[in-house]
Amino acid sequence: MIVPVQERLKTDIEHWVDHFGRERSSLLPVLQEVQKKYSRISAYAMQVIADRLDIHPVEIHGVVSFYHFLKEGHKGRFEIRLCKTISCDMMGRDQVARQLENELGIHFGESTPDGRFSLAWANCLGMCDQGPALLVNEYVFTKVTPDKVHDIIADFRKMMDVNLFQQVEEH
Repeated sequence: MIVPVQERLKTDIEHWVDHFGRERSSLLPVLQEVQKKYSRISAYAMQVIADRLDIHPVEIHGVVSFYHFLKEGHKGRFEIRLCKTISCDMMGRDQVARQLENELGIHFGESTPDGRFSLAWANCLGMCDQGPALLVNEYVFTKVTPDKVHDIIADFRKMMDVNLFQQVEEH
């Protein structure tokens, strides 16, 4: 049976609200789960969450727009965030940024057409002594060089290919 995306999203949100609770303090964990599974937080998702937590949708939009790790728009399955602090800059951040753009064929703030990768800046990853640093979803990479960029991207492409293969086999 084919379930429309909005019905699946609504069911997932209800599950997460039941799991985390109906208090205002559950908002961020629910938003993070939506982000993790659906790669973005749509206006529809914000409305469903607002209804379930009894919070005005404008407040939820304010939270989503405030936190850099939450996105309304589409982003890639793997979001690559490169640290833009001065310490990473001094350690070769610009060369790494150029290599990322060349490797993926996109600029910062964009996603690849296949939806696999997005490039974004991060204000600080807390790795100032090991820069340039980048974060791919929850994986941290330090002392990144332009040469390492190719290997990092290749590893995540392989990971995506394995996941797609497993999903096909499950059906």
